Amino acid sequence: MAHLITIQPSGIQFTAEPGQTILEAATVAGLGLPHACRGGDCGACEGKILEGQVDYGEYQESLLTDYDKENGLALFCAAKPLTDLSIEAYEVILADASTILTLSCQVQRMEKLCHDVMGIWLAPPADQPMQFLPGQFIDILLEDGGYRSYSLANPPEESGMMELHVRRVPNGLFSEFVFNTLKIGDSLNVKGPHGTFYLRESDKPLLCIAGGTGFAPIKSMLAHAFSQGLQRKVMLYWGARQPQDVYMADLPAQWQQAHANFNYTTVLSDTTAEDQWTGRTGLVHQAVLEDYPDLSAVQVYACGAPVMIEAIRREFGSRGMLDEDFFCDTFSFQRA
Repeated sequence: MAHLITIQPSGIQFTAEPGQTILEAATVAGLGLPHACRGGDCGACEGKILEGQVDYGEYQESLLTDYDKENGLALFCAAKPLTDLSIEAYEVILADASTILTLSCQVQRMEKLCHDVMGIWLAPPADQPMQFLPGQFIDILLEDGGYRSYSLANPPEESGMMELHVRRVPNGLFSEFVFNTLKIGDSLNVKGPHGTFYLRESDKPLLCIAGGTGFAPIKSMLAHAFSQGLQRKVMLYWGARQPQDVYMADLPAQWQQAHANFNYTTVLSDTTAEDQWTGRTGLVHQAVLEDYPDLSAVQVYACGAPVMIEAIRREFGSRGMLDEDFFCDTFSFQRA
């Protein structure tokens, strides 16, 4: 039996079919609720259940405690309605469902960006360019009915091409296919765009944090913003393990030369004496905390592994970061 869901304070209503999560049902109804990972790994979709009962689903336990649930909180990407619901969500993007496209795209270019990251450039059909917001992602549809999600790394003004950064994961179903089998001229079926990780209007300084291939959506955001004459102060911190893991490093270096309002820092967590690394070391979010003891006056955009996102949400909040100024996307191994 379908359940009626009412969003407060807007009063917008939609229905959830049996087995659908709140987020899935909203998406089918053409509504955009805040979300990122869609797998209970990041907390971006956390919202409040005002009335009704849900099955909380599967999620990282640290993101939703018993105390949180007692106070009405749930992760909308995991929670499934058991009754009619009233939920609280302040960011509701009315989306035309037709903008979510399923396309057969041809591989136009492949480039090994570093030892374990492959750049792929996909061309959609000439008469169906994919319109997207910088920071959004697409799903690569697999033959077994599954999918893998990758952020679009190019800005939307380049909608005639889709740039993906695929990190090789040992035994990863799709990433091993990319590195071992995929070739120029092959076709991939994609669906998108998805996600609410995109740049918001604000006068606040922009603090971007990328872990590994989390650079991809940040690249899309900043390339677009700079092309539009962005005047806000921008700080980019990019975390990796070793020097060999950093790719496209010349691009943020070029941005730093071209834009006086941009500053770039690479942070490596696992260097050795042989690396002869003289830059910042440690965890990337800790480097930010060392430089910015007060985070109450910035907007934070972060993309990386769940552990990084969780640490930023927890520790930056204690330094004054406002919930409404934190936007994230989470890369989990299900994307490999």
